[in-house]
Amino acid sequence: NQHFNIVEAQLGALKGLSNDEISKCIIAYEPVWAIGTGVTASSAQANEMHIHIRKVISGLFNDGVAQNISILYGGSVKPDNAQELFAQSDIDGALIGGAALASRDFINIAKSF
Repeated sequence: NQHFNIVEAQLGALKGLSNDEISKCIIAYEPVWAIGTGVTASSAQANEMHIHIRKVISGLFNDGVAQNISILYGGSVKPDNAQELFAQSDIDGALIGGAALASRDFINIAKSF
């Protein structure tokens, strides 16, 4: 139950950037338990963290930066869960892992937007 605190601490590494520099960044979030497991967060869980990331970015910079920065979800995105993930309010795209190795899967994920 420390995931929000851990991600907030990690985002603290961005403190030295200017608004111009941060506006050129893309943030990717992947739950540590999803790395290499094939397990993904529910779309609601993923979106909840993306909302939290925007809140932290707003505190570090401002609301405009937070609303305009791209935040990607990277936890085992597959053709069967991509559309639901991409329908969430604060998920701007995906960091595709193993599914990118199968061209048909990758194409179907891209079609989910």
